[in-house]
Amino acid sequence: MVNGYFITGTDTDSGKTVITLGLMQRLQSRGLQVAGLKPVAAGAEQTDAGLRNGDAQQLLAQASRPVAYDLVNPYCFAPPIAPHLAAQRLGQSIDFAEINRCYGQLAVAADRVLVEGAGGWRVPLGAGRTMADLAVTLNLPVILVVGLRLGCINHALLSAESIRASGLPLAGWVGNQVDPAMAELDANVATLRSWLEAPCLGVIPHLASPTPLATADHLQLPDLF
Repeated sequence: MVNGYFITGTDTDSGKTVITLGLMQRLQSRGLQVAGLKPVAAGAEQTDAGLRNGDAQQLLAQASRPVAYDLVNPYCFAPPIAPHLAAQRLGQSIDFAEINRCYGQLAVAADRVLVEGAGGWRVPLGAGRTMADLAVTLNLPVILVVGLRLGCINHALLSAESIRASGLPLAGWVGNQVDPAMAELDANVATLRSWLEAPCLGVIPHLASPTPLATADHLQLPDLF
């Protein structure tokens, strides 16, 4: 039984945070202690306590136990740009060993740790490395969030192919309807079910208020989770 999963998306704004929160809620409904980790976030506001990213704060609020913000989001950058560019502006590097340390510390006190990536699977993180390399460093099975919009089949198949090429298992995928007016929604989902060689963990309709509880209602997790 693994104690963590890496959540990636077909692209930016595919709904990774919404799905991660829903997965956390679903696992917590089983009585599990759950933590969230947002290793790298670009797009944050300055507060009295320092830079704070909205997605990371939601993961922190959903967690079963309170922990320090810096443990949940060790690399936080103000401008909403590619993470490697934000780090370059500050002359910083993203240290995978530090992220692995944060993961290990969270895992000690949690039954499951859900790690939410930034952008898609191949987002650069500097020094010739990408988000995929970080997932490999953490050695976690991957859950793919498919943003259901025009073009999602191509994006999903390419992402799944790259995930498998990394040597990590694709534990499952979640369809998230980001386009409320998407044409042929059911047909697209049927195609994804047919072509993606991984279990579908749920299809989330376009929700006016995508709370963790509302999202969790549309998720089905096998016992292995």
